[in-house]
Amino acid sequence: MSAPGKKPFVLGLTGSIGMGKSATAGMFSARGVPVHDSDAAVHALYGPGGAAAQAIGAAFPGTLTPEGGVDRPALREAVLGEPEQLRRLEGIVHPLVGAEARAFLDRHAHAPLVVLDIPLLFETGGEARCDAVLVVTAPPEVQRARVLARPGMTGAALDAILAKQMPDAEKRARADHVIDTSRGLAAAEAEVERLIERLTASGPGSER
Repeated sequence: MSAPGKKPFVLGLTGSIGMGKSATAGMFSARGVPVHDSDAAVHALYGPGGAAAQAIGAAFPGTLTPEGGVDRPALREAVLGEPEQLRRLEGIVHPLVGAEARAFLDRHAHAPLVVLDIPLLFETGGEARCDAVLVVTAPPEVQRARVLARPGMTGAALDAILAKQMPDAEKRARADHVIDTSRGLAAAEAEVERLIERLTASGPGSER
């Protein structure tokens, strides 16, 4: 428990596809650190009754399911190759995800450390909300093997995803902390434990 009036240390967690970010987020959560998963927040916002669903349906006709949730393939088709439409979608979704994150921080205002798990953290300027940023990485060949092992994933699809993400080398250069998940689960867990100890001892603002 933090001292009265003391804010949590906010650690941004990010990493490109296949780098082990979700597994690393789970390591923090398993050790009692509150983790806000922005992907899960988007999933809830897109679901039937979700705060984003009706706004998206109004902005992009034909993109809702009969149950009132977002039809993701239809929405993907509506914005594919249309930068202006994509910006329109982001203008709907990003403020709602930001509000969810702020509510999360309010709920955990007395925790010594919290994690904001944001896949496109640097791409969306999310580092401004964090006291420090942890980038999860792995060598390109490990990343590619992991992603291509996923059902339905192809090399072309992976290349398209990577083209939209900031290069791993740039993310690592901008990070305050880096964990290489290719060294194994035990090594990553040990690094997470050391980082938790360091950040909870240092307090907000001391790492940047």
